[in-house]
Amino acid sequence: MDTPNIDLVVVIAAGLGSRLKSDAGPPKPLLPVAGRALALRVLDRFAQAGAGQAVVVIGYRGDEVRAGIESGRPALPVSFAMNPRWKQSNGLSVLAARELVGERRFFLSMSDHVFDASLIAGLMTAPVPEGGLTLAVDRKLSEIYDMDDATKVRTANGRIAAIAKDLADFDAVDTGLFACTPGLFVALERASSSRADGDCSLSDGVRALAAQGLAAVHDVGAGRWQDVDTPGAVVHAEKVFCGLSYGK
Repeated sequence: MDTPNIDLVVVIAAGLGSRLKSDAGPPKPLLPVAGRALALRVLDRFAQAGAGQAVVVIGYRGDEVRAGIESGRPALPVSFAMNPRWKQSNGLSVLAARELVGERRFFLSMSDHVFDASLIAGLMTAPVPEGGLTLAVDRKLSEIYDMDDATKVRTANGRIAAIAKDLADFDAVDTGLFACTPGLFVALERASSSRADGDCSLSDGVRALAAQGLAAVHDVGAGRWQDVDTPGAVVHAEKVFCGLSYGK
């Protein structure tokens, strides 16, 4: 493994956000948390940590999401990739960024998370397996909000041994932040081509790399984050993060 030199972040902002009832308000990536849209907060944090450019994958209400991000003075230069199959699993959104990413290494983030910039700063120094990825994980299990919805991770010797929402035996939680090589695209493409409907989830690709010993973990330590997936999570995120200096 070597320490990555990564300047690019891919942000997934294509899904419906049904648990937040996006049809009744702004698309989920534009949902304001403490006065700043979720997707813009993600870009703010990566810029603060030192990233230089972003690819945002859009799908559901994509024109609105793009316009909202562009008008919100994003902290990074942004290119947009369209996922026309946004109704399917999120692995297809990652694959939609492949052409713009090329052979570069990249960070990967969901657009509906809020987090400390320290999580990215730590991930920037974490070793990444050649052809694989490193997932930022949280071992503070007693502090996880809505554990039922969290993606659980079982680790062994600094690697992912298993990952799933319904995992019974786990010692960490997936924060939704990754440092990746293009090997993730290869794993997702194989997973997609193995199914008649061409669908695949991000976890499918992570599990495929884990089976090859190519999925490492990085402990976020005391760093804070929150998946904003429900109205209750919005309230919780604002309680935890409101009052911090976000810059924008």
